Amino acid sequence: MENNQKFVITYTKQNGESVTRNGKWTDKCLKKIVKAGHKCLVYLDLDATEAEGKDAYRTATNKITDWSINNV
Repeated sequence: MENNQKFVITYTKQNGESVTRNGKWTDKCLKKIVKAGHKCLVYLDLDATEAEGKDAYRTATNKITDWSINNV
């Protein structure tokens, strides 16, 4: 992804809850495979950033299901 690219991400949290959030890719974001073998995606959550008044980064994993990303 490119810096400042906005997207909508959907993934399943550890508790089984499915979430859909508005995200943005920044220079602090990353995609990696951790030692346990699953993928992690750190992204800027735009909805939480607006609500909290400061940058709110979240981590999506594919432990339960793969995430889905749609560009805005």
